[in-house]
Amino acid sequence: MARRIWNFSAGPAVLPETVLEEARENLLSLGNTGIGICEHSHRGKPFMAVAAEADALCRELAGIPDDYAILFLQGGASLQFSMVPMNFLPADRTADYLVTGVWAEKALAEAKSSGQTHVACTSRDANFNYIPEACTFSKNPAYVHFTSNNTIFGTQFRKEPDSIPDSAFLVCDASSDIFSRPIDVRKYGLIYAGAQKNLGPSGVTLVIVRKDLVAAGNKNLATMLQYRTHAENESMYNTPPTFGIYLMLLIFRWIKSHGGLAGMEVRNQAKAAKLYAYLKQSTLFKSTARPGSGSLMNVTFVTGNEDKDNAFVKAAEAQGFSGLKGHRSVGGMRASIYNAFPPEGIDALLQFMQDFEAAA
Repeated sequence: MARRIWNFSAGPAVLPETVLEEARENLLSLGNTGIGICEHSHRGKPFMAVAAEADALCRELAGIPDDYAILFLQGGASLQFSMVPMNFLPADRTADYLVTGVWAEKALAEAKSSGQTHVACTSRDANFNYIPEACTFSKNPAYVHFTSNNTIFGTQFRKEPDSIPDSAFLVCDASSDIFSRPIDVRKYGLIYAGAQKNLGPSGVTLVIVRKDLVAAGNKNLATMLQYRTHAENESMYNTPPTFGIYLMLLIFRWIKSHGGLAGMEVRNQAKAAKLYAYLKQSTLFKSTARPGSGSLMNVTFVTGNEDKDNAFVKAAEAQGFSGLKGHRSVGGMRASIYNAFPPEGIDALLQFMQDFEAAA
């Protein structure tokens, strides 16, 4: 097998090697069944056991109460941009959006096609390099939507938005920091996240939603676009992404073995702190996120010179540091260091950055 290199990709992202090794074995035979995980019927007992354990571990790790449904869906966060307003935005109400990056903009655009929207706050004025401190909500919103971590711009909410109107429930696109730290699910009506950054491979979307909201949702929708369809059928109305759910189970086990969500928070804070500390004292590299808004998942930085940025990325690739090129909206570099990214990879990157800076 080729030597594994340091994978800083923003997603699909690095997975724990122990998870990949276990999955490799079960591709040929899930346990002693003689049938690989990708070949099992989603209605058969072996996969039903996988799905049940995935649901149970998800609840255990995040402290998800019984009055919330856990759904394993397809379509990515992008489908959720539409499903949320389709199900929960009545014609006489407004949906409030905190616009702090490209994906928040995309969610807002989809909501506009379903009903009335209001921008409660935005950081568009500074190319999304900060998290706004205050919001101005509409008078009677049905829900308030925010994106907890902004992958492209390297910013992250430290906590949930304050003082949302009593009429509204909170919706979060947590795709790029889901299960990276403890979360109080009770504060939310709905949380959704693509799995491909912290929870598994691409192709699965985790949705955590209050059951009373599911019951009250719009019934005048195509069957597959109603949350009740998936909740009533335990995510198996149609054939689910079985391999993706299986890998999520292995990731849940891995998270539990590393101290749960509290353990993930300690791990992630330690990794990011090293990188931000170096950027703060560096004379060459600088963080693009404002102090206090920097993400623990995606650290964005520049040299201030595009040619030097390109030279750094090229040299890094040659030394086995993959995926460091920043998004075109920001330029420079981006180190995506999700849950499974190993701490020793940070040390290796910092040494390379120090050597590059010394030679610049």
